[in-house]
Amino acid sequence: MNILVTGGAGFIGSHLSKRLLSEGHTIVVVDNMNEYYDPDLKRARLAEFEDTITFYKEDIADSEAMKGIFEKHSFDAICHLAAQAGVRYSLSHPLVYGHSNYMGTLTLLEAARHHKVKNFIFASSSSVYGETGRVPFVEDDPCDKPVSIYAASKRAGELLCSSYSELFGIDITALRFFTVYGPWGRPDMAPIIFTEKMMKGEAIELFNGGDMRRDFTYIDDISEGFVLALEKNKNGFTI
Repeated sequence: MNILVTGGAGFIGSHLSKRLLSEGHTIVVVDNMNEYYDPDLKRARLAEFEDTITFYKEDIADSEAMKGIFEKHSFDAICHLAAQAGVRYSLSHPLVYGHSNYMGTLTLLEAARHHKVKNFIFASSSSVYGETGRVPFVEDDPCDKPVSIYAASKRAGELLCSSYSELFGIDITALRFFTVYGPWGRPDMAPIIFTEKMMKGEAIELFNGGDMRRDFTYIDDISEGFVLALEKNKNGFTI
């Protein structure tokens, strides 16, 4: 397949791109290389496979830029991972989440609609479950009480996907990731932060008095889930 991977210089996007390339797919990567964390890390990830892809440094919310890319390429599928990450960061920079996570997703869905791309995989988040009142979460929980702006932006993206699937017949799957870890991981996440603190002999900051548990998912399992969704995504809108 000819596949568009948005956010392909990111942690998950770069691993997914390498996995798809290894299976013989043609990959186009779009990433704006923003400075939420060091862009040098993103460039280093890209360096591992940039000679085998077509890369565009563009903002997914830029409708004219996306129009140009979709006119140059005929995509069989879209793997949409580009997003502004970070729960705490969303408290101080809420407009970034509206721009990237909402408008960016809307822009891509419009491009998919007009260019007849029928296979669309959306990288959502377990954060959308919010205050469900039960743990573990279940896929059909209502998800109507997100507790962060980041979570609300991801839930809004899911709702857009549902609407576009219903209105325009696009097969869309939303994958709700639980915290992902592995090689080339994001430096703002606990595994990297804790490791750096330990190597420097510094104290690790604990929240909630240390009374906290967290599920993590290894990056290769996330990539596998994406590949399976691409292969079986023929059922309208699916969580």
